[in-house]
Amino acid sequence: MTDPSGSPADLFPAQFARTRRFSLGVPRQFTVSPDGERVLFVRGTSGTDPVSRLWLYEDGAERLLADPLGPGFAEEDPGEVPPEERARRERARETSSGVVSYATDASVRLAAFALAGTLWVVRTDGSAPRPLSTAGPAVDPRPSPDGSLIAYVCGGALRTVRADGTGDRALAEPEGAHITYGLSDYVSQESIGRTRGYWWSPRGDALLVARADTTGVERRYLTDPAHPDRPPRELPYPAAGTANAKVSLHLVRISGEHTAARLPDAAGDGHPEGPWTDRAFEYVVAAGWDDRGPLVSVQSRDQRTVHVVEVDERTGATRTVHREHDPAWVALRPGTPLRLSSGALVVPARPGGDTQGLDVGGVPTPPGLEVREVLGEADGRVYFTGGGEPTEVHVWSCGTAEGLVRVSAAPGVHTAAAGGSTVVLDSRTPDGHTVTVLRAGAETGRIAVLAEEPLVTPRPLALSLGRRELRSRLHLPSWHRPGDGPLPVLLSPYAGHGMQVVLKVRAWWTAVAQWFAEQGFAVLVTDGRGTPGRGEEWEKSVHGDRLTAVLEDQIDALRAAADAHPALDLTRVAMRGWSFSGYLAAAAVLRRPEVFHAAVAGAAPADRRLYDTHWEERFLGHPDVLPENYARNSLLDEAASLTRPLMLVHGLADDNVAVAHTLRLSAALLAAGRPHTVLPLSGAGHLVGQDRTASGLLLLERNFLQKALGS
Repeated sequence: MTDPSGSPADLFPAQFARTRRFSLGVPRQFTVSPDGERVLFVRGTSGTDPVSRLWLYEDGAERLLADPLGPGFAEEDPGEVPPEERARRERARETSSGVVSYATDASVRLAAFALAGTLWVVRTDGSAPRPLSTAGPAVDPRPSPDGSLIAYVCGGALRTVRADGTGDRALAEPEGAHITYGLSDYVSQESIGRTRGYWWSPRGDALLVARADTTGVERRYLTDPAHPDRPPRELPYPAAGTANAKVSLHLVRISGEHTAARLPDAAGDGHPEGPWTDRAFEYVVAAGWDDRGPLVSVQSRDQRTVHVVEVDERTGATRTVHREHDPAWVALRPGTPLRLSSGALVVPARPGGDTQGLDVGGVPTPPGLEVREVLGEADGRVYFTGGGEPTEVHVWSCGTAEGLVRVSAAPGVHTAAAGGSTVVLDSRTPDGHTVTVLRAGAETGRIAVLAEEPLVTPRPLALSLGRRELRSRLHLPSWHRPGDGPLPVLLSPYAGHGMQVVLKVRAWWTAVAQWFAEQGFAVLVTDGRGTPGRGEEWEKSVHGDRLTAVLEDQIDALRAAADAHPALDLTRVAMRGWSFSGYLAAAAVLRRPEVFHAAVAGAAPADRRLYDTHWEERFLGHPDVLPENYARNSLLDEAASLTRPLMLVHGLADDNVAVAHTLRLSAALLAAGRPHTVLPLSGAGHLVGQDRTASGLLLLERNFLQKALGS
């Protein structure tokens, strides 16, 4: 429904905020049972409902399994969300409350989840959810494969309780204040992508458990200036060049026995040398436990070597079964390594040129097929995402009988979950978002997507610009016609490592780009060098220098777009962005004021020494060994060159890109006598989620840019 008091464009910022970037009402976290009969997922009840529920899809219909606002739950004291869970949600950029994560037994008949520290279990047979008594606030509960036990973390200890609520006991307890068992440390969650800290054995008689010791990690203290009566929050944050958490793995048996996994200490022969070389295996990047035992991946501190090791579950001894080296960094492919039921390994490979492919049990994927993520094995087939055209991501399956098969058809971005012969295909296309249930390749039903439709309909022109064929989108106002007056240009990229925004989808960022276009801008979005999807050489071209090539590609795309579309006014050009693209926007007006006439820089990591070890050292090395890399990529020393309007925006509760980045840049600008605008967002983290803040920020950005460009 459209409010008659304003146009769709007028009402869009409020809609954008109340729908949490159109994420509410979207089904996610699909789990398919091994027989393919049951699918579990979480979703709210509408596109504005911020409370996620747990649902079951079975026999072609959806059924609500757990409603935090329903009978039985309302009587429970919700309590406070444990700090470990708040941190996990921040790392996951979680926008909702309620059942935001869950885990199941092997047959997907029992699910466990935590609500404000209370452990709940529910069966798929129609019985009501039940709370279990625990030693304290429960974090990350996970049933054993047979469903008889629930493991969880409480106070840094890994504990188990029987599914009937009896027999709660500790299996591994921390030896000090800064030690945890069963939780993932900051860097593993934020920059590596390993969100879990323990894994059940298939027999349910033992667990592989991560022990994280942050004693030697530097501390940061996050305060809320709007509430000076509240104590600061302490965060162990390993900034570039400083000590990481010490992570080790332990085999913990239900009987109480502990055995340390003897992971390799350092990379040996074949490890590439460099200006800075650190062979120590400081990072546990992936782990799991299948029928053949535990399987673990470790990465060296300099990120040039990854070893995949098998762990002997009796002795803790390890054997390396796969090695990978790279002179820049070894790219971590989500979902790998995967060991198939046959015992064969699925690991990253380069089947031809610099394509990021897979080795599936000794058989490489074809050259030109860029693999993004391995989704798992089901019914004798390996499922993964990838493709050849960087603006599309498709689901593929690979098996001995049928070979390589593309599961998704429509242009767009697809992912999936599989079990038995059932595939849940999650598809985002230019036409919208659908979730289709396939059985043996044929559609048997759909899971409802309840997200609101944006009040502003994206109208992008797909472009391939310049000699590097830069994938771009151009958004023009719906009311603009050929021959109308020139339009100021707004660049709105991400352009950083690990993320694309020029994709054949209708997403929140395409709607935002179109909203800015309706305000009178020509909005250009470009994925340049350093972004995924175009091979390792393209992605690693930013090694040692995170700005030069990236900014050059934005300028090349701007000029090529203007050549093709004369309505673009190159005398009025601005850039806006958040996180890496906020950093890029600030760099644009500092380094190339003859091209860029204004910028809005949100959560900009202006001082690269302040960012974390794994992420920053991947590109720039160790700051004590290669200080010139950090100096070349810092914006602080360039403050005196500012001659254009610049707005700096930052959430004061951001624990990823600390507000110190913006404060230091602002101080440098002030010391150089350079006027600029600073907008602090009280209570906001790295993802701005508060309704009024999110909607107001869009309007303030628009007003600032219109004034700065004289439009």
